[in-house]
Amino acid sequence: MTLAIVDDVRSLKPAPEPAGLPSLWALNPGEIESMAKEADFNGSAVQLFARIQRIAAWNDDGVDVGKRARLLLDRTDRSLPRVVEEVPSDDGATRMVLLTADGHKIEGVHMPRTHVKTPRTTFCISSQVGCAMGCTFCATGTMGIVRNLSAGEIVGQVLALMRAKGPSTGHELNLVFMGMGEPLHNLEHVARAVEILCDERGIGLSEKRITVSTSGLVPQIERFAQLAVRPLLAVSINAADDATRSRIMPVNRAWNLGVLKKTLEHYPYRRGEKVLLAYVLLHGENDGDDDARRLADFAAGLPANLNLIPLNEHGRTSHKAPDDAWIASFSKRLYDELVLREFRGVLTTRNNRGRDVQGACGQLVQGEAQKRGR
Repeated sequence: MTLAIVDDVRSLKPAPEPAGLPSLWALNPGEIESMAKEADFNGSAVQLFARIQRIAAWNDDGVDVGKRARLLLDRTDRSLPRVVEEVPSDDGATRMVLLTADGHKIEGVHMPRTHVKTPRTTFCISSQVGCAMGCTFCATGTMGIVRNLSAGEIVGQVLALMRAKGPSTGHELNLVFMGMGEPLHNLEHVARAVEILCDERGIGLSEKRITVSTSGLVPQIERFAQLAVRPLLAVSINAADDATRSRIMPVNRAWNLGVLKKTLEHYPYRRGEKVLLAYVLLHGENDGDDDARRLADFAAGLPANLNLIPLNEHGRTSHKAPDDAWIASFSKRLYDELVLREFRGVLTTRNNRGRDVQGACGQLVQGEAQKRGR
Protein backbone atom coordinates (compact mmCIF):
# COMPACT_ATOMS: atom_id res chain seq x y z
CA MET A 1 0.00 0.00 0.00
CA THR A 2 1.47 3.34 -1.06
CA LEU A 3 0.42 6.25 1.13
CA ALA A 4 3.09 8.81 0.25
CA ILE A 5 2.13 11.57 -2.15
CA VAL A 6 3.98 11.10 -5.43
CA ASP A 7 5.88 14.27 -6.37
CA ASP A 8 7.39 13.23 -9.70
CA VAL A 9 4.23 12.46 -11.63
CA ARG A 10 6.15 11.35 -14.72
CA SER A 11 7.12 8.20 -12.83
CA LEU A 12 3.59 7.33 -11.69
CA LYS A 13 2.79 3.64 -12.04
CA PRO A 14 -0.66 2.11 -11.76
CA ALA A 15 -1.55 1.24 -8.20
CA PRO A 16 -1.99 -2.44 -7.24
CA GLU A 17 -5.12 -4.09 -8.60
CA PRO A 18 -7.55 -6.26 -6.63
CA ALA A 19 -6.99 -9.95 -7.31
CA GLY A 20 -9.39 -12.91 -7.46
CA LEU A 21 -12.34 -13.94 -9.61
CA PRO A 22 -13.42 -11.68 -12.48
CA SER A 23 -16.02 -9.15 -11.41
CA LEU A 24 -19.52 -9.89 -12.65
CA TRP A 25 -20.16 -6.17 -13.11
CA ALA A 26 -17.30 -5.70 -15.58
CA LEU A 27 -18.25 -8.50 -17.99
CA ASN A 28 -19.63 -7.61 -21.41
CA PRO A 29 -22.04 -9.87 -23.38
CA GLY A 30 -19.21 -11.42 -25.40
CA GLU A 31 -17.33 -12.45 -22.27
CA ILE A 32 -20.50 -13.82 -20.70
CA GLU A 33 -21.08 -15.84 -23.86
CA SER A 34 -17.54 -17.27 -23.75
CA MET A 35 -17.97 -18.17 -20.10
CA ALA A 36 -21.35 -19.76 -20.89
CA LYS A 37 -19.84 -21.97 -23.59
CA GLU A 38 -17.21 -23.24 -21.17
CA ALA A 39 -19.95 -24.02 -18.64
CA ASP A 40 -22.30 -25.63 -21.19
CA PHE A 41 -24.93 -22.97 -20.53
CA ASN A 42 -27.31 -22.47 -23.45
CA GLY A 43 -29.11 -19.30 -22.37
CA SER A 44 -28.84 -15.92 -24.07
CA ALA A 45 -25.73 -14.01 -23.01
CA VAL A 46 -27.35 -10.71 -24.03
CA GLN A 47 -30.42 -11.33 -21.91
CA LEU A 48 -28.24 -12.38 -18.98
CA PHE A 49 -26.12 -9.22 -19.36
CA ALA A 50 -29.30 -7.12 -19.30
CA ARG A 51 -30.52 -8.77 -16.09
CA ILE A 52 -27.12 -8.26 -14.49
CA GLN A 53 -26.84 -4.57 -15.37
CA ARG A 54 -30.44 -3.37 -15.08
CA ILE A 55 -31.45 -2.67 -11.50
CA ALA A 56 -35.14 -2.73 -12.46
CA ALA A 57 -34.79 -6.45 -13.25
CA TRP A 58 -33.36 -7.35 -9.83
CA ASN A 59 -35.28 -8.79 -6.89
CA ASP A 60 -34.69 -8.07 -3.19
CA ASP A 61 -31.71 -10.43 -3.15
CA GLY A 62 -30.03 -8.88 -6.18
CA VAL A 63 -29.71 -10.21 -9.72
CA ASP A 64 -32.77 -12.35 -10.49
CA VAL A 65 -31.77 -15.35 -12.63
CA GLY A 66 -32.57 -19.04 -12.80
CA LYS A 67 -30.67 -21.89 -11.18
CA ARG A 68 -28.46 -22.69 -14.21
CA ALA A 69 -27.55 -19.02 -14.65
CA ARG A 70 -26.72 -18.75 -10.94
CA LEU A 71 -24.26 -21.63 -11.33
CA LEU A 72 -22.67 -19.71 -14.16
CA LEU A 73 -22.45 -16.54 -12.08
CA ASP A 74 -20.72 -18.51 -9.33
CA ARG A 75 -17.63 -18.30 -11.55
CA THR A 76 -17.49 -14.55 -10.90
CA ASP A 77 -17.06 -12.13 -8.03
CA ARG A 78 -20.55 -10.77 -7.33
CA SER A 79 -19.59 -8.48 -4.47
CA LEU A 80 -21.05 -5.02 -4.93
CA PRO A 81 -19.80 -1.86 -3.21
CA ARG A 82 -22.08 -1.34 -0.23
CA VAL A 83 -23.60 1.93 0.89
CA VAL A 84 -22.76 2.16 4.59
CA GLU A 85 -23.57 5.78 5.37
CA GLU A 86 -25.37 8.78 3.91
CA VAL A 87 -24.98 12.37 5.05
CA PRO A 88 -27.71 14.72 3.77
CA SER A 89 -26.92 18.28 2.77
CA ASP A 90 -28.93 21.25 3.96
CA ASP A 91 -30.31 21.64 0.44
CA GLY A 92 -32.56 18.66 1.21
CA ALA A 93 -31.52 16.68 -1.86
CA THR A 94 -27.75 16.22 -2.15
CA ARG A 95 -26.23 13.38 -0.15
CA MET A 96 -22.61 12.50 0.48
CA VAL A 97 -22.52 8.69 0.32
CA LEU A 98 -19.88 6.45 1.90
CA LEU A 99 -19.42 3.04 0.30
CA THR A 100 -17.09 0.15 1.03
CA ALA A 101 -15.31 -1.93 -1.61
CA ASP A 102 -13.00 -4.79 -0.64
CA GLY A 103 -12.64 -3.29 2.82
CA HIS A 104 -11.73 0.17 1.50
CA LYS A 105 -13.89 3.23 1.99
CA ILE A 106 -14.78 5.25 -1.08
CA GLU A 107 -17.00 8.28 -1.36
CA GLY A 108 -19.49 9.57 -3.86
CA VAL A 109 -22.19 12.18 -4.10
CA HIS A 110 -25.84 11.71 -5.09
CA MET A 111 -27.32 14.88 -6.62
CA PRO A 112 -30.92 14.64 -7.83
CA ARG A 113 -32.65 17.44 -9.74
CA THR A 114 -36.37 16.85 -9.39
CA HIS A 115 -37.82 20.36 -9.81
CA VAL A 116 -37.10 20.52 -13.53
CA LYS A 117 -39.00 19.53 -16.64
CA THR A 118 -36.74 16.53 -17.26
CA PRO A 119 -35.62 15.09 -13.89
CA ARG A 120 -32.01 14.03 -13.77
CA THR A 121 -29.76 12.60 -11.10
CA THR A 122 -26.01 13.11 -11.16
CA PHE A 123 -23.65 10.67 -9.46
CA CYS A 124 -20.17 11.90 -8.60
CA ILE A 125 -18.14 8.70 -8.42
CA SER A 126 -14.59 7.67 -7.49
CA SER A 127 -11.93 6.00 -9.63
CA GLN A 128 -9.29 5.32 -6.95
CA VAL A 129 -8.87 4.95 -3.23
CA GLY A 130 -6.92 8.11 -2.51
CA CYS A 131 -5.02 10.07 -5.16
CA ALA A 132 -1.36 10.46 -6.16
CA MET A 133 -1.59 13.97 -7.60
CA GLY A 134 -0.96 15.88 -4.37
CA CYS A 135 -2.92 19.04 -5.28
CA THR A 136 -2.58 21.31 -2.25
CA PHE A 137 -6.25 22.36 -2.12
CA CYS A 138 -7.74 18.85 -2.32
CA ALA A 139 -8.47 16.71 0.73
CA THR A 140 -8.27 13.44 -1.22
CA GLY A 141 -4.73 14.30 -2.30
CA THR A 142 -3.54 14.23 1.31
CA MET A 143 -4.26 10.49 1.43
CA GLY A 144 -1.73 9.59 -1.23
CA ILE A 145 -2.60 6.69 -3.49
CA VAL A 146 -3.86 3.46 -1.90
CA ARG A 147 -5.01 1.60 -5.01
CA ASN A 148 -7.00 1.79 -8.20
CA LEU A 149 -10.62 0.76 -8.29
CA SER A 150 -11.30 -2.04 -10.75
CA ALA A 151 -13.77 -1.62 -13.60
CA GLY A 152 -16.16 -3.85 -11.68
CA GLU A 153 -15.90 -1.66 -8.58
CA ILE A 154 -16.53 1.46 -10.65
CA VAL A 155 -19.59 -0.01 -12.36
CA GLY A 156 -20.55 -1.46 -8.98
CA GLN A 157 -20.60 2.02 -7.43
CA VAL A 158 -23.12 3.12 -10.02
CA LEU A 159 -25.30 0.04 -9.54
CA ALA A 160 -25.11 0.32 -5.75
CA LEU A 161 -26.13 3.98 -5.82
CA MET A 162 -28.93 3.30 -8.30
CA ARG A 163 -30.23 0.51 -6.10
CA ALA A 164 -29.99 2.52 -2.87
CA LYS A 165 -30.99 5.97 -4.07
CA GLY A 166 -32.35 5.77 -7.63
CA PRO A 167 -32.96 6.27 -10.45
CA SER A 168 -33.71 2.69 -11.44
CA THR A 169 -32.81 3.19 -15.12
CA GLY A 170 -30.00 4.94 -16.92
CA HIS A 171 -32.25 7.33 -18.84
CA GLU A 172 -32.35 9.79 -15.92
CA LEU A 173 -28.69 9.49 -14.95
CA ASN A 174 -25.57 11.62 -15.46
CA LEU A 175 -22.13 10.59 -14.23
CA VAL A 176 -19.11 12.69 -13.33
CA PHE A 177 -15.77 11.09 -12.49
CA MET A 178 -14.90 13.83 -10.02
CA GLY A 179 -14.86 11.84 -6.79
CA MET A 180 -11.77 10.34 -5.17
CA GLY A 181 -8.79 9.78 -7.44
CA GLU A 182 -7.34 10.89 -10.79
CA PRO A 183 -9.41 8.99 -13.39
CA LEU A 184 -6.73 9.08 -16.09
CA HIS A 185 -4.21 7.55 -13.69
CA ASN A 186 -6.57 4.54 -13.79
CA LEU A 187 -7.56 4.93 -17.45
CA GLU A 188 -7.72 1.23 -18.33
CA HIS A 189 -10.35 0.48 -15.69
CA VAL A 190 -12.23 3.73 -16.18
CA ALA A 191 -12.46 3.11 -19.93
CA ARG A 192 -13.64 -0.45 -19.35
CA ALA A 193 -16.29 0.72 -16.89
CA VAL A 194 -17.53 3.38 -19.32
CA GLU A 195 -17.92 0.79 -22.08
CA ILE A 196 -20.05 -1.38 -19.80
CA LEU A 197 -22.14 1.54 -18.55
CA CYS A 198 -22.78 2.78 -22.11
CA ASP A 199 -23.72 -0.61 -23.56
CA GLU A 200 -27.31 -0.15 -24.75
CA ARG A 201 -28.07 -3.75 -23.78
CA GLY A 202 -27.41 -2.83 -20.15
CA ILE A 203 -27.70 0.52 -18.39
CA GLY A 204 -27.38 2.26 -21.74
CA LEU A 205 -25.87 5.59 -20.69
CA SER A 206 -24.86 8.03 -23.40
CA GLU A 207 -21.15 8.85 -23.42
CA LYS A 208 -22.27 12.49 -23.72
CA ARG A 209 -23.78 12.24 -20.21
CA ILE A 210 -20.51 11.12 -18.63
CA THR A 211 -17.71 13.56 -17.79
CA VAL A 212 -14.21 12.44 -16.85
CA SER A 213 -12.02 14.96 -15.05
CA THR A 214 -8.23 15.10 -15.06
CA SER A 215 -5.58 17.25 -13.45
CA GLY A 216 -3.69 17.30 -16.75
CA LEU A 217 -1.92 13.97 -17.41
CA VAL A 218 -1.01 14.76 -21.02
CA PRO A 219 -0.08 11.25 -22.29
CA GLN A 220 -3.28 9.87 -20.80
CA ILE A 221 -5.36 12.67 -22.36
CA GLU A 222 -3.94 11.60 -25.72
CA ARG A 223 -4.91 7.97 -25.00
CA PHE A 224 -8.33 9.05 -23.73
CA ALA A 225 -8.91 10.90 -27.02
CA GLN A 226 -8.66 7.61 -28.93
CA LEU A 227 -11.20 5.64 -26.88
CA ALA A 228 -13.95 3.98 -28.90
CA VAL A 229 -16.48 5.01 -26.25
CA ARG A 230 -15.29 8.43 -25.15
CA PRO A 231 -17.01 10.55 -22.50
CA LEU A 232 -16.66 14.31 -22.22
CA LEU A 233 -13.38 15.65 -20.87
CA ALA A 234 -12.89 18.14 -18.03
CA VAL A 235 -9.46 19.55 -17.19
CA SER A 236 -8.61 21.20 -13.88
CA ILE A 237 -6.54 24.30 -14.67
CA ASN A 238 -6.63 26.18 -11.33
CA ALA A 239 -3.80 28.57 -12.22
CA ALA A 240 -2.83 30.15 -15.53
CA ASP A 241 0.87 30.70 -14.84
CA ASP A 242 3.34 27.87 -14.44
CA ALA A 243 4.87 29.05 -11.16
CA THR A 244 1.54 29.09 -9.32
CA ARG A 245 0.20 25.95 -10.96
CA SER A 246 3.38 23.97 -10.20
CA ARG A 247 3.14 25.05 -6.57
CA ILE A 248 -0.47 23.94 -6.09
CA MET A 249 -0.58 21.11 -8.67
CA PRO A 250 2.59 18.96 -8.96
CA VAL A 251 1.36 17.60 -12.31
CA ASN A 252 2.36 20.93 -13.87
CA ARG A 253 6.02 20.18 -13.15
CA ALA A 254 5.80 17.36 -15.69
CA TRP A 255 3.39 18.83 -18.24
CA ASN A 256 3.17 22.59 -18.05
CA LEU A 257 0.44 24.89 -19.30
CA GLY A 258 2.02 25.30 -22.74
CA VAL A 259 2.16 21.54 -23.28
CA LEU A 260 -1.35 21.12 -21.90
CA LYS A 261 -2.82 23.79 -24.16
CA LYS A 262 -1.12 22.35 -27.24
CA THR A 263 -2.61 18.95 -26.35
CA LEU A 264 -6.09 20.46 -26.05
CA GLU A 265 -5.66 22.37 -29.32
CA HIS A 266 -4.95 19.08 -31.13
CA TYR A 267 -7.63 17.08 -29.33
CA PRO A 268 -9.98 15.35 -31.84
CA TYR A 269 -13.20 17.15 -30.86
CA ARG A 270 -16.44 15.76 -32.22
CA ARG A 271 -18.96 18.12 -33.77
CA GLY A 272 -20.20 20.50 -31.07
CA GLU A 273 -17.95 18.98 -28.40
CA LYS A 274 -16.15 21.20 -25.91
CA VAL A 275 -13.70 20.56 -23.11
CA LEU A 276 -14.65 21.84 -19.66
CA LEU A 277 -11.92 23.95 -18.06
CA ALA A 278 -12.36 23.90 -14.28
CA TYR A 279 -10.78 26.63 -12.17
CA VAL A 280 -10.82 26.41 -8.37
CA LEU A 281 -10.67 29.90 -6.85
CA LEU A 282 -8.05 30.22 -4.09
CA HIS A 283 -8.08 33.64 -2.49
CA GLY A 284 -4.79 35.47 -2.88
CA GLU A 285 -3.36 32.67 -5.05
CA ASN A 286 -5.15 32.70 -8.39
CA ASP A 287 -7.99 35.23 -8.23
CA GLY A 288 -6.38 38.56 -9.14
CA ASP A 289 -6.61 40.76 -12.24
CA ASP A 290 -3.49 39.22 -13.80
CA ASP A 291 -4.92 35.75 -13.18
CA ALA A 292 -8.09 36.68 -15.05
CA ARG A 293 -6.07 37.90 -18.05
CA ARG A 294 -3.85 34.81 -18.08
CA LEU A 295 -6.82 32.45 -17.78
CA ALA A 296 -8.56 34.21 -20.67
CA ASP A 297 -5.37 33.83 -22.73
CA PHE A 298 -5.28 30.09 -21.98
CA ALA A 299 -8.94 29.56 -22.90
CA ALA A 300 -8.80 31.69 -26.05
CA GLY A 301 -9.02 29.66 -29.23
CA LEU A 302 -10.07 26.44 -27.50
CA PRO A 303 -13.51 24.86 -28.00
CA ALA A 304 -14.16 25.08 -24.29
CA ASN A 305 -16.47 26.12 -21.50
CA LEU A 306 -15.07 27.65 -18.30
CA ASN A 307 -16.33 26.73 -14.85
CA LEU A 308 -15.23 28.73 -11.81
CA ILE A 309 -15.33 26.73 -8.57
CA PRO A 310 -15.02 28.60 -5.27
CA LEU A 311 -12.76 26.53 -3.01
CA ASN A 312 -14.63 24.17 -0.74
CA GLU A 313 -12.68 24.74 2.45
CA HIS A 314 -11.65 21.83 4.68
CA GLY A 315 -9.27 21.15 7.52
CA ARG A 316 -6.52 19.67 5.35
CA THR A 317 -5.56 22.84 3.48
CA SER A 318 -4.54 26.37 4.40
CA HIS A 319 -6.09 27.79 1.23
CA LYS A 320 -9.16 29.99 1.62
CA ALA A 321 -12.10 30.73 -0.63
CA PRO A 322 -12.77 34.28 -1.81
CA ASP A 323 -15.99 35.84 -0.56
CA ASP A 324 -19.05 36.21 -2.78
CA ALA A 325 -18.27 39.81 -3.74
CA TRP A 326 -14.75 38.88 -4.79
CA ILE A 327 -16.02 35.91 -6.79
CA ALA A 328 -18.49 38.14 -8.62
CA SER A 329 -15.79 40.72 -9.31
CA PHE A 330 -13.32 38.11 -10.61
CA SER A 331 -16.01 36.56 -12.80
CA LYS A 332 -16.79 40.00 -14.29
CA ARG A 333 -13.11 40.72 -14.96
CA LEU A 334 -12.67 37.31 -16.56
CA TYR A 335 -15.82 37.72 -18.67
CA ASP A 336 -14.56 41.05 -20.02
CA GLU A 337 -11.20 39.50 -20.90
CA LEU A 338 -12.88 36.58 -22.64
CA VAL A 339 -15.04 38.92 -24.73
CA LEU A 340 -11.91 40.76 -25.87
CA ARG A 341 -10.49 37.45 -27.07
CA GLU A 342 -13.73 36.39 -28.81
CA PHE A 343 -14.09 33.33 -26.58
CA ARG A 344 -17.04 31.31 -27.87
CA GLY A 345 -17.71 29.16 -24.84
CA VAL A 346 -19.79 29.64 -21.71
CA LEU A 347 -18.49 30.99 -18.39
CA THR A 348 -20.23 29.66 -15.28
CA THR A 349 -19.68 29.65 -11.53
CA ARG A 350 -20.42 26.34 -9.86
CA ASN A 351 -22.98 26.06 -7.10
CA ASN A 352 -21.10 23.59 -4.92
CA ARG A 353 -23.76 21.17 -3.75
CA GLY A 354 -22.87 19.16 -0.65
CA ARG A 355 -20.29 21.64 0.67
CA ASP A 356 -21.89 21.70 4.12
CA VAL A 357 -21.38 17.93 4.55
CA GLN A 358 -17.83 17.95 3.09
CA GLY A 359 -19.15 16.20 -0.01
CA ALA A 360 -18.33 18.89 -2.57
CA CYS A 361 -15.50 19.08 -5.08
CA GLY A 362 -12.10 18.59 -3.40
CA GLN A 363 -13.50 17.59 0.00
CA LEU A 364 -13.77 13.80 -0.34
CA VAL A 365 -11.39 11.89 1.90
CA GLN A 366 -11.53 8.35 3.26
CA GLY A 367 -12.82 7.79 6.74
CA GLU A 368 -14.22 11.23 7.57
CA ALA A 369 -17.85 10.80 6.51
CA GLN A 370 -18.94 9.96 10.02
CA LYS A 371 -17.67 13.36 11.20
CA ARG A 372 -19.91 15.31 8.81
CA GLY A 373 -23.36 16.70 9.15
CA ARG A 374 -23.53 15.89 12.86
